[in-house]
Amino acid sequence: MVSAAALSAAAGVGGLAYYLTVTGKLTADTGWGRRVRPLGPFSIDIAAPVGTVFDVIAIPYSGRTPRAMADKLRVLERGTDVLLAEHYSRVHGGRLTTTTVETVIFDRPRWVSFRLVRGAVQRVAEEFSLSERGGTTTLAYAGELGTDFSAAGTWWASKVAPAWEAAVRGSLASIKDEAERRSGHRGG
Repeated sequence: MVSAAALSAAAGVGGLAYYLTVTGKLTADTGWGRRVRPLGPFSIDIAAPVGTVFDVIAIPYSGRTPRAMADKLRVLERGTDVLLAEHYSRVHGGRLTTTTVETVIFDRPRWVSFRLVRGAVQRVAEEFSLSERGGTTTLAYAGELGTDFSAAGTWWASKVAPAWEAAVRGSLASIKDEAERRSGHRGG
């Protein structure tokens, strides 16, 4: 028979493992039973030139991070067209902050790509592509999320992917608002 102390210890270890995984402090990247699922694709039309939209995406990474984004982003290393950044997202109703470390590569004004280095899952690769037609920029998003440990990883991905996509959709809406403000357009 399993003692109450053993059950309590197992629950404590499980809770700690969950906390460390959700916050991005622990990433067990084994490759065992790796499953990959798509993120997106989805897009948004923005009433602004492609250069303006690209600038809105790139500016927080290119120089001093704006105060409004200080609780969401910290650039760790900066190169000419590539950098390493920490991204922070509130989860579980704001009770926890998950931290991801990602490389960010810029190809002005066509695309921006992100590759996960450390986070709550083993693999994320994302691309934001920009195209302009008739003064309207389409900002398209597509990516993939990979988890290890077969069925357990698939279950974890089913929890992480919707939150990840919701965060991206929120970012797209913010990019749209700011790019349209900068170009003198509202709504659309």
